[in-house]
Amino acid sequence: MASNSANISSDKRFLIFFDFDETIVDETSDDMVVQAAPGQHLPDWLKDTYQPGRYNEYMQRVLAYLAEQGVTESDIRSIMEKIPASPGMLTLLQFLRTRPPQDFEVVLLSDANSFFIESWLRRAGARQIFHRVFSNPATFNKDGRLVMRPFHSHDCARCPNNMCKQVVVRDYVARRTQERGRPYQRIFYVGDGANDFCPALALGPRDVVFPRRDFPMHRLITETHEAMPGDFKAVTVPWASGEEVVQRLRRLVAE
Repeated sequence: MASNSANISSDKRFLIFFDFDETIVDETSDDMVVQAAPGQHLPDWLKDTYQPGRYNEYMQRVLAYLAEQGVTESDIRSIMEKIPASPGMLTLLQFLRTRPPQDFEVVLLSDANSFFIESWLRRAGARQIFHRVFSNPATFNKDGRLVMRPFHSHDCARCPNNMCKQVVVRDYVARRTQERGRPYQRIFYVGDGANDFCPALALGPRDVVFPRRDFPMHRLITETHEAMPGDFKAVTVPWASGEEVVQRLRRLVAE
């Protein structure tokens, strides 16, 4: 999904990025959609087509298979709407919703897809919190199949071929800084996965990264601190509940 930021107020003090799967929601939406398949599982021949770094292409085949099995738009939407939020995440989203309008510019950045994300956010009443959603575009075609496309192409060897979140973060921050005429006071990033580690590397010493405790992002940050001290610059605040993120944000916005 592309972004046009011209209609976002330029007075925001802070920019906060969120991942979706296992960050905002407590499951992986790509795994959950399998519940719509016959017997709630995929055939081995389909699972065997997965290739490392090409998960997006694999999911395109999964969605095509589901359509062939008669799975409808409403079936998929219903599954997405039922995914539970991660612990304390609704509290965190409510905190952002009730802050003064000049505090937070909120961006969602996910390697899931736009239909899964929009379905959940709208059901949760949280869509209006997010100024921008960046994800793999997905729309239903005339045959009723959910067609997903890669978000972009890039040259990062660390990330899957369809999305490097660091590229998105760098481009967005650069464009918004130019539009605003000044940088943000701080940038925050809330995530869990290995693909959230790459964008976190782009942040500076005044910025804060919130990795979900003991998930891949947290482990990669810890390993980097041990192996290459000083390479990872952002302040790291692990979380098990979104309420821990709220507590730290309250302190930071009051400074």
